[in-house]
Amino acid sequence: MFTLRSLPIAFRALFSSFLILIGVGYLMALSFMYLVVIKPHQQMGEGLVAGISDQYHGLPKGKTLIEAALMGPMADKISVTDRTRVLTWVHDGAKAETYPQVKPIFATNCISCHMEGAQSIPPLASFEAVQKVAKADTGTSITDLAKVSHIHLFGISIIFLLTGAIFALSTAPVWIRVSLVVIPYLTILMDIGSWWFTKYLDPAFFSYVVVAGGACMGLALAAQILIALWEMWIEPLEKAISVYRTRADTRPTATMHRV
Repeated sequence: MFTLRSLPIAFRALFSSFLILIGVGYLMALSFMYLVVIKPHQQMGEGLVAGISDQYHGLPKGKTLIEAALMGPMADKISVTDRTRVLTWVHDGAKAETYPQVKPIFATNCISCHMEGAQSIPPLASFEAVQKVAKADTGTSITDLAKVSHIHLFGISIIFLLTGAIFALSTAPVWIRVSLVVIPYLTILMDIGSWWFTKYLDPAFFSYVVVAGGACMGLALAAQILIALWEMWIEPLEKAISVYRTRADTRPTATMHRV
């Protein structure tokens, strides 16, 4: 049976390149999640778990994003009078015909940060942009949740099929190989399934499960990549160095015997 140690160097180079790029891609995915999910909620004074709950389940009691911000972390960025006017406008339905009454407030207090095209925070430079955060926040829609779920299930499953197939050629104990091949698929179900449970069942509990599932998935992927790279390159290098040192140590002895 082939092992990672016995593979021709061309295959080792191929597998290593793939594993390294997958690792970099996963780090990019974490960066994207931080910028899109975590950072905006941190700016609203929320932690990771609360941010996940709001992302999938929505804000409690039909609260709007703008109301949560103005009554929370953004409270000191606007005067009490202006905040009251904005919230009154929101509670009255955030209508287009009355938007000119609050538009100067957004222009004076908000647009310097929430400019058009802002990515990590909601833009507030137009009525259409403000309207999006002035509606009751119910979290991710079932359509978007289904779309993202099936893309992740197919895509991540194929990634772990390939990384797992490479890792399975390692010489690690069988129980480690089986565990690290199976665990990623369990964490996929754990992570993505918890998106749905967070939205429809218990956001307080399943938000933690989302975090746990994602963490276990990342650790399993890291273990597959690092163990495989170690066996393909580090172990052969250590063995070559050891052989060289052994030969170097025996040379003086052989010379002395000849003398």
